[in-house]
Amino acid sequence: MDKNFISKRHFLTLFVVVLAGIQTVLAQGITAEDIARIQTVTSSIISEDGKYVAYTLNIPADPVKENLPASNHLYVLNTQTGVTKPYYTSSSVSQLAFRPKKNTLTFLSRKPGENTNAVFELDFSGGEAVKVFSYSSNILAYNWHPDGKTIAFSVNDRGAAPNNPLVYKPNFYEETMGERKAYITDVTNPTSVKLVNVPGSIYKHVWSPDGSKLAISVAPTASVDDSYMRQSVKIVDGNTGNVIAAIQNEGKLGSIHWSPDGASIALLAAKDLNDPTEGSILIVSANGGTPKIIDVEVLGKYEQINWTDANTIHYVLSEGIATSIGSIKPDGSGRKVIFKSDTHVITGFSKSGGNIFSFVANTPSHPGELFTLEDGKKVSVQKRTDSNPWLASKKMGKQEVITYKSRDGKYDIQGMLIYPTNYQAGTSVPLITVVHGGPESHYSNGWLTGYSSPGQVSAARGYAVFYPNYRGSTGRGHEFTYSSQGDMAGKEFDDIVDGVDYLIAQGIADKNRVGVTGGSYGGYASAWMSTYYSDRFAAAVMFVGISNNLSKWGTSDIPDELYYVHARSRIWESWQKKLERSPIYYVDRSQTPILIMHGADDPRVHPAQSMELYRHLKVRKPEVPVRLIYYPGEGHGNARSGSRYDYNLRMLQWFDTYLKTGNRTAEMPNLDLPVLD
Repeated sequence: MDKNFISKRHFLTLFVVVLAGIQTVLAQGITAEDIARIQTVTSSIISEDGKYVAYTLNIPADPVKENLPASNHLYVLNTQTGVTKPYYTSSSVSQLAFRPKKNTLTFLSRKPGENTNAVFELDFSGGEAVKVFSYSSNILAYNWHPDGKTIAFSVNDRGAAPNNPLVYKPNFYEETMGERKAYITDVTNPTSVKLVNVPGSIYKHVWSPDGSKLAISVAPTASVDDSYMRQSVKIVDGNTGNVIAAIQNEGKLGSIHWSPDGASIALLAAKDLNDPTEGSILIVSANGGTPKIIDVEVLGKYEQINWTDANTIHYVLSEGIATSIGSIKPDGSGRKVIFKSDTHVITGFSKSGGNIFSFVANTPSHPGELFTLEDGKKVSVQKRTDSNPWLASKKMGKQEVITYKSRDGKYDIQGMLIYPTNYQAGTSVPLITVVHGGPESHYSNGWLTGYSSPGQVSAARGYAVFYPNYRGSTGRGHEFTYSSQGDMAGKEFDDIVDGVDYLIAQGIADKNRVGVTGGSYGGYASAWMSTYYSDRFAAAVMFVGISNNLSKWGTSDIPDELYYVHARSRIWESWQKKLERSPIYYVDRSQTPILIMHGADDPRVHPAQSMELYRHLKVRKPEVPVRLIYYPGEGHGNARSGSRYDYNLRMLQWFDTYLKTGNRTAEMPNLDLPVLD
């Protein structure tokens, strides 16, 4: 049977012997083993005086030894000496914060052997991390009151488990998720825990500058759909926990920021209910009302904001394939770029009380690293970490930005192309097209290689790798992002094929050796290219993708989000169109060998979506090579080291078998790896 289910019991894999074909790479190129050991800086915060930057370093588990998620370890940089020290590496940390009035660093972590996490505290002079506060269940988020003693925190209230194991108790779908409840407590007096008295599920909670109020976001229920589409902002009295004002925001919500005087609030949020991103800046009175969007014409997407003084909001902005750090006035005027780069993809920043920033960025030559920036007469940028020094010895394929015209002439489509490491101009090579998910996301001109993204690993094996930002992608303003709505798999996916045609016309891509891969919406595209456009694609690898829009609606955790920001019509209003935009509808066209992989516990795109495509192909097109892999314990993407490594090896092997050769009838390969009983 071609369907493979990787046993949970057997998944602690030794990975000592791998097929010789998987290891046949140029010695100086990046390998699957390299990807499995890459460390990445993921977040940073800078102290008020700018002397210290605390940051988290994501360290993957060794897939040779264990199948576990990566850990985030805590490091601190002294910006004056340039020395970095590990501060907490015994377990994973998250939500770094500086404790007001104490000049200490706090974070969430769970020590080995403990059932729940806690807020820990560390002094910059060193020493052991001290537990400041814990609760009976895991703390999801916390925020310090300006007094440095009080926190607001949230937990998931799932209710008590039944005590009698002999009594049958069914699960009630979604109701068992439990609402997120928020509390206020003095950490020096844990018995002072007080409930924030707001019905619904609370997600965000931010203290006002004087500590008298909390701005919170609350959804009517704990459903994922409500968390995406129905978070409303309310102002709560910090003493009573009762609502004193309401803000009429609608659509997706990213973050909440008080003005320094406490009179206004900035939201990083959706423009309206149909906006698929929380990428706009909206301003509203702290007394309630309807937020007003500023800088509505910007051809980009705001990724992060911070209201830093009365007349300044600092931001990270994506613009096409580039990102920038800058500032804007609360009325939307005076936008100023402080640092912009076409090759630094900035994923987050923090600002000191002066003009020093810390930020995390990746580039075409390395994953996320820590940088500092001083905004003065001359902007000074310094790279502060080198988490993977061995990358310097690796030969990488050239990466460049390309632009081409869509077939309807409406848009110039952007994308990135990675050439084979030893590419000779004028030669046509096999091409792997990598389609991003969402579709409300985009590729920037940075590090584009990962366990499910072939990038430089495939460049080392002789492939060109193409990353298109088709219509509906973010980073180019509202009109471009809205442009694919109501036309799923239509012009948006035509844009991808137009990019392939452009690369064929340029003499780079071999028209007989074009492949496709992607996850989620990119998995949908992979299924579409291997059915509707099958004559164009020699091999496909589909990950957590959609094959049937009819059954997808009824098995996803976000059917309303799908309606508001993608489909724009209800499924019962357009049954036939939804079917005709489903890859299973075009299986009779299929001639593309396809490897289908899926997390067995995926709540977003049910694993049955992969099963449906597999079953249609096996029955209707038995001559087409197809394999289905389920990863136990994984959801909408693989989190564990062994699952990721296995995925990467299978993807590479599939493309080597069918795409590199162009032989669609080759025998299906086996990835025989030893397992631990």
